[in-house]
Order: sequence, then C-alpha cells, then structure tokens
Amino acid sequence: MIQRMLILKQYLKPGKTLILLGPRRVGKTTLMNSFLQKSPKKILTYDGTSVDTQELFSTPSLEKLKQIVGQADILAIDEAQNIKNIGQSLKLINDHLPDTAVIATGSSAFEINGQVGEPLVGRKTTCYLFPFSVEEILNSQKTANPELTLKYLLDNLLVFGTYPDVINNADRKTRRFFLRELVDSLLLKDILAYQEVKSSQVLLDLLKLLAFQVGGEVSLSELGGNLGIDKKTVGRYLDLLEKTYIIFQLRGYSRNLRKEISKKAKYFFYDLGVRNAIINNFNNLNTRDDVGRLWENFCLAERMKARNYKQIYANQYFWRTWRGQEIDLLEEKDGKIFAYEMKWNSQKARNKPPTEWLAEYGESNFTVITPENVLDFLVKN
Repeated sequence: MIQRMLILKQYLKPGKTLILLGPRRVGKTTLMNSFLQKSPKKILTYDGTSVDTQELFSTPSLEKLKQIVGQADILAIDEAQNIKNIGQSLKLINDHLPDTAVIATGSSAFEINGQVGEPLVGRKTTCYLFPFSVEEILNSQKTANPELTLKYLLDNLLVFGTYPDVINNADRKTRRFFLRELVDSLLLKDILAYQEVKSSQVLLDLLKLLAFQVGGEVSLSELGGNLGIDKKTVGRYLDLLEKTYIIFQLRGYSRNLRKEISKKAKYFFYDLGVRNAIINNFNNLNTRDDVGRLWENFCLAERMKARNYKQIYANQYFWRTWRGQEIDLLEEKDGKIFAYEMKWNSQKARNKPPTEWLAEYGESNFTVITPENVLDFLVKN
C-alpha cells in the first residue's frame, strides 16, 4: 500500500475535531482506518452513510452524546457530511467531553453547505487529502534512481492522473473506465445534492471549456456567452467547482497595474486524469498537441500538494504583461518572490526571465522546470 504523506496523528488533539477533507475516492477512509488500526487508544467508529448514525448525531443533545461517546479516547465518523447538524454535535462533544479527540472525514459537501464552519470555530483543524502525489508514488517504488523512475512514469501520470484506483491498476481500459465513471457519477454529486444548479450538463460543459484552455486566462463573460448563462452564474459555478476539489485557480500578480494583468484568473485541474476524461482524450503524449498545457498543470497541481503536506505557506500567482510577457508561477513567501516557468521540452527552455520582469523584479529567483529537474521542484525544494 502506498504510504500517504499526511500524518493524522500530529493533528489529532483531545477536545478538538480533526476534519479530513478532499475529493471523493482519494482514500480518506483508508487513511483514517489505517491510523485507527495502529492506535492503542479506545476508539468509537461510526459510518455517516448509516441511517442509525445519522439519527444518533443529527439531533444534538448533550446527555445523548455523553451516552454515545462514553469514555472513548477517539470518536471517528466517516462520511460525516451526510449527518444533519453534525457541526453542532461535534461542538458539544468538544466543549463537554474534553478528553475525547474527534476525527471526521467528509467530502466537499462540508465546504458547500457550511456544516462545520461556524459551530467549530476555534475547535477544529482541517486537513486535505488529494490524489497521490509524485513523492508518495516514488517512495512506494523504493527506487535507487527516482529521477529515472519519474521520467518513466510521466507519460501515464500526465494522461491518467494519480487517483489511487488509477495508480493501483496498470490496465489502460480499467483506468479509463474508472475515470469516466468518476466524471459521470461522482464528480458533481455534492454540487447537485446541495446547490441549485441549472443542470449537470452546464457544469460539465463549463469543465470542458476549462479543460481545453488550461493555462489560459479565463473570461467569465466569454464562458457565459458560450454556455448561455450570465457572468454572475459562471462565477458561482466556478466557486462550486473549486470547493469540490475539481479545479483550482491562480490570480494575476501585479505591482504596476498599468503594465501587468492582475484581475484575470487561470484555472487548473487537481487531477489530469479527470481533465482528460472530461474531454475524452487518453491518447499517448507523442500524439497530442496539448503536452505543454498538461505539463504546466501537472507541475502546479503537484506543487500544490507538496505545499499542503509540507506546510509550505506561500501566495501563488501567475504573471503577465499587456505586451504578452509571462511567467507561469510565482510563489511569494517570507518576503521573497520565486518565479517558475514550466517547459516540457528542455531544449526550448529559456535561461533568463522576460525582460520586463527583470526590469521590475530583477533580484527575484527564476527557475525553469523541465522533466529533468522537476523532482527538485516537487520533492527536494
């Protein structure tokens, strides 16, 4: 089994709630169960999809909760987003049973309908689990030459992504079937269950437009025109797609508004297998015309996972001027700016940043990320 980088033990505290969030099918339940099986403490576990569990926790009563929890050291609730008023119940447990630590897994429904935000202010820690990271995959290989191993794996990673069901199955047809099923049945489940959305087809059409322009700046008006919906609705749908861990955005960076673009955003996919399933393109890299976009998305998504798991706190942006000079990723941390350009073909990579960048931010670090040095960017950096 591939070992995850997220260590739950360091976040679980008595009198507090640990919320484990992330996309569906990334292994949240597996990770929680693996941790609980190794713990010597007294543990109570509940399945949030069970009607009995929902009845127990949906009507908060302190006396009832004391009877349920008893002397347990850890209360674990899987799929807790299915339980009405779960935030209020967890608040009562945290406040009145200070010796009990709570861990609850949940899908994006927690984020969408705000079940745990206000009730657990100051009482919770939120951790995020994503599809496997490159570092997790390479660690499982126990390879003496991780650079060479990654180079061998890249074609499949850029086409099929890193969901556990994909990585644990080498058959291409099985991988395609899983990703198609994920997109068709599960990807939008939380949005459609908790939000008023015109139709699932509009959301899929929006995702398809975003998939075809990965790495490009997005115009809400243009997207709305293509979809037959207004700009405000497009913005709401994009927000929902971010909260369901399907896409994430980069905003433009600027210190000089006359020269630099700062109001637009670029959208990327958390997983490239999902992106390719949306446009139904699982062709090998040597037959594709979007390898550059795939590479940029891959680097940004993997860097996001690394920042999350290693607690690297940084603001991230893209940079572009009205004259068309651009840099793919800026990280602003500890008062410094680090600039990164993603290039699949190292022979076409430039060694210096754009001239306008040099004139404005000359002392900033600039690195070109290619398949040859990406491991330093994702693992060692």
